[in-house]
Amino acid sequence: MAVNPGDADADELPSMLWGLDPVFSAYSRLYITDILLMKESRQVPGAYFYKTHPIFKVDVLGTVVYKREREDFYCYGVDDSTGVINCLCWKDEKCSDQGGSTKSRDPSGSSRGFNIEDELKRLTEAEQKSTVLEIGDLLRVRGTVKTSRDAREISATSFYKVNDPVMAVHISRMLEMPQLYRKCYDQPFQKTGDDLGGTEAGGSSRFHYLLSRSVLILKEFFLEKEVARFRPYDVEFLLHQLIQSSSAEQESDQPGTSFATQIRNLLKETLSVLQDEGQIFRKIRTQDEVYNVTEQDKDLHTAIKDVLREDTKREKYAEKGCHVLHILSSVSTAKI
Repeated sequence: MAVNPGDADADELPSMLWGLDPVFSAYSRLYITDILLMKESRQVPGAYFYKTHPIFKVDVLGTVVYKREREDFYCYGVDDSTGVINCLCWKDEKCSDQGGSTKSRDPSGSSRGFNIEDELKRLTEAEQKSTVLEIGDLLRVRGTVKTSRDAREISATSFYKVNDPVMAVHISRMLEMPQLYRKCYDQPFQKTGDDLGGTEAGGSSRFHYLLSRSVLILKEFFLEKEVARFRPYDVEFLLHQLIQSSSAEQESDQPGTSFATQIRNLLKETLSVLQDEGQIFRKIRTQDEVYNVTEQDKDLHTAIKDVLREDTKREKYAEKGCHVLHILSSVSTAKI
């Protein structure tokens, strides 16, 4: 029986660690009811979570209960006895093109035995038949999960009709699903332990986890307090609890690094990430490290407006505007 994905932990795994979970890279064979109830990631739109597992692609087998045809795609309603979900199955333009082209060719060579054009035509017709289904047919779909108009759906990357007159495929799937849930999907993804242990690879994973958390903490602080400028020691205290909780969760076999050194290294990397993302910048390179928050810097906004105002008066920019790199170059040389 499926378990409500809404019971998952409130905290998401940082997105840079999702690749460590093998479920993320595979087509997950979930019940449709669980696909419909999965929560969407707060970090990456279009990604979802079943319990602690990030989900991007799914594999569904079910009965077609309704069908709508459009110019470019079929919309099938697929029912696996736990729920019904829309599956957008795109038509293959190559099939119709190849089908039309084979008809126009001269079939005179067919009497000489094997004819590759005839065989290609047969394969094309067989492929077309496998992708056109009617209500009551068994359909297997692999694709990405989407949310459109507040409704969950699957955008198919591959789909085909399953010929299963004695229900052998359906029964095999029903026997396989509970085992997958018990052994894989319902098991929590371990982001601690070996991944954050004392090995070189584990230490790197642990640091990346701390780095992603610290970046998020500073972003939320800047937004909440409307910070315009700061020095590193002004925000250092925000990372104390993060380092302390991380140190308490694991016992390191290696010689311990001092608390101050860990804070300093983590803060340095965090500020570097925020600069690369354009969240913060430094106007003047001096020993006194003063960072400006891009969103709150009124002088920067004024300088950009001045550049745009002046350049749009020039003939070559008046109609189509100027390139963003030109604006960047102009602002960099301006005195802010």
